[in-house]
Parts: sequence; C-alpha cells; structure tokens
Amino acid sequence: MHKYCGLSDVELSDLLKSGDHFAYSEIYTRYKGPLYIHAYNKLRNREEAKDLVQELFTVLWNKRDTLLLTDNLASYLYGAVRNRVFRIIGRKGIESSYITSIQDSVNKSNCVTDHRVRENLLQKMIDREIDSLPPKMKEVFLMSRKENLSHKEIADKLGITEPTVKKQVNNALKTLRVKLGLFAYLIFLLK
Repeated sequence: MHKYCGLSDVELSDLLKSGDHFAYSEIYTRYKGPLYIHAYNKLRNREEAKDLVQELFTVLWNKRDTLLLTDNLASYLYGAVRNRVFRIIGRKGIESSYITSIQDSVNKSNCVTDHRVRENLLQKMIDREIDSLPPKMKEVFLMSRKENLSHKEIADKLGITEPTVKKQVNNALKTLRVKLGLFAYLIFLLK
C-alpha cells in the first residue's frame, strides 16, 4: 500500500481504470479532505459536503472504466465537486421557490376563504337584523337599499309622503347601527 503514496495522479488514474482497489484507496485518501473542504466552503453544510464527496468517490469507482480522466486527476475531481455543488444549489433554489409558491398559494387561499366566511356571517347578521325591523319600516328600507329606489319613488309606490319615507329609512338606519355596531353598519352602508 505504501508504494501507492509515491505514485503520480496519472499513474493512479491508470491503475484505477484497471480496477486496482489500492489505487482507488490512495486517490480517496489523497483527495477526500481537500474535496470536502472545497464542497463545504460552497455549501456551508457539513452533511451535504460529506455526502457529495462520498457520492463522487462512489461514482468514480463505479464508472472507473468509462471515465475520461485527463492528465490532471485533481482538476477532474474539483470540477466534479463544483458541478455537484451547482446541482445542489440549483435544486435548493427550485425547492425553495416551489415551497414559497405553495405557501403563498395556501396563504392566499386561506385569506380568501376566511374573508368569504366572515363576509357571509356578516351578511347573515345584517339580514337577520333587517328582518327584525317593523314590517312597514322593513319594506321602505328594502326598497331604498336593495331596489335603489328614491324616496319619491317609494312614496309613490306605497302611497305615503316623502317625509314619511325619509323618516322610516332614518329610523331603520338608527336601529341597525345600534344592533349591528358601528363596524358592521359602515360595511353595510358601503355595499
């Protein structure tokens, strides 16, 4: 085994291609530390750097007979680490943007759903309070707000005076303001 320490990278590469386990072990011993540091400096994650280097050496052994190792084994190994680092960073970027997209979608969906639920509850509350108005006041109020009729049109339809219509609408609004509270009342007015 000691004789492999003195071999050049070119000699180790040739022996590796022929399936020499000792040459592979020497390459591993010689480069695992520096490659790990190189990967760690880029990824800033010990486990990912360790896994990357381990995977690189596994591929190196499994594909030893088809690898195109040039004269510079070190360049090949550092290049392979760099390419793997880029793939990991790219995958993280895609995962991150995918996760962000899903979170945004869920948040928007929850927000819209929550808003609709509140709106429906508020509308039911408003409708319930309108239903509890005295019959004539309710009729005048609905004609004013739901049918968008003027006080004159309502007075003509119901055969009452405009001041009576105005008074009925104002009384309905006062009653609703008290029963619904200011917030719900303002929302109702803005609809």
